[in-house]
Amino acid sequence: MAPIGKLYGHPRQPQTKAILSAATISGLEIEQVPFEGGVTNKSPEWIQKFPLGKIPTFEDNEGFRLIEGVVIARYVSSLVPEAGLLGHNRKETAQVDQWIHFAETEILIPASFIYGGIVAKFFPGYNDERLERSLKFMEGYLASRSSGPLVKDILTLGDIVLATAVERAGQTICGIKEREQVYPHTFTHFAKVTNDERIKHLFGEPEFVDKPLVFKGD
Repeated sequence: MAPIGKLYGHPRQPQTKAILSAATISGLEIEQVPFEGGVTNKSPEWIQKFPLGKIPTFEDNEGFRLIEGVVIARYVSSLVPEAGLLGHNRKETAQVDQWIHFAETEILIPASFIYGGIVAKFFPGYNDERLERSLKFMEGYLASRSSGPLVKDILTLGDIVLATAVERAGQTICGIKEREQVYPHTFTHFAKVTNDERIKHLFGEPEFVDKPLVFKGD
């Protein structure tokens, strides 16, 4: 099968993993274009197509372009509806969208703030109580899901995006104690999703911290 388009993004980027996972499960191929930060996205050709200079970005074979990782992943998922990545009816699709939005805004983004704090010695927008509340909410919901997936009994884009968010939490604010004792259902869900034979190669071995990273300002 010929690639449906080109994807510019770093393989370790959560959004890139979600896009490629959606494509793989849907039986689609996307060409990953070599990307060098600060070089590729500064070229005149790039700026003409993607003025913001952000990744990931997507361009299909007809010149249709998209920015924003979740939007690209959702578009790719919509190309093969029978794969079920967006659910099988309107209510299921709404639930999938709910978990995508929650995972990205309430877990992934807050859990990523600490990187900026460590590098810049400044920690804007971080609220550990809000993030803890979000993870506890997620843990409670997953504890009630004996079948595993977030929606019905099938892996959806919601599960994939949540896995990318939880991976970031495990790399930053969830050490061994948090993963095993505080949020065990959340990290069990992560393991189930990322060990799916279809997408396991896209996630690889998680590089989790033993103890939560601590921000120390000047």
